[in-house]
Amino acid sequence: MFQQPKKAWDTIVQPILKRPAYLQFSALCFRQRKGDTEVLLITSRGTGRWIMPKGWPISGLSGAETARQEAWEEAGVKKATIYQRSLGRFSYIKRLDNEVDTPCEADVYAIRVDKLIDSYPERKMRKRRWVTPKQAAKMVQEPGLKKILRDFDPAKLKRTKS
Repeated sequence: MFQQPKKAWDTIVQPILKRPAYLQFSALCFRQRKGDTEVLLITSRGTGRWIMPKGWPISGLSGAETARQEAWEEAGVKKATIYQRSLGRFSYIKRLDNEVDTPCEADVYAIRVDKLIDSYPERKMRKRRWVTPKQAAKMVQEPGLKKILRDFDPAKLKRTKS
């Protein structure tokens, strides 16, 4: 008799209450500087916390191409090499413009930066900073993203598209 309420909770109520995660695509922008790897972090528009460029899917573009477009708009990455294989996925809560917290997951794509410019669409809304992957892992908040940054090794990447 006590299993009926639990079964109803597990099969009906809980799935209704649990919102699905929305998918975004994120750019792990990197460069080699004096033999060291650096990654590019930017600040979020709302809270100013350190993040990587990311955004919603763009019709007609792959996940990696969408990440590349976000890297241009949010960080000024003008010329880059795109790696089509995802480095992994991390979860986070995104606060939408209507103040609603929404669960999201972001697929992360490596993008080797060949040229960064100072004039880009969101330049007045964000700061950007080059740091080592280990430093970046300490600066971001999301545990899954911290792991991706700590594990990042550009020597293991296979270039599939420029």
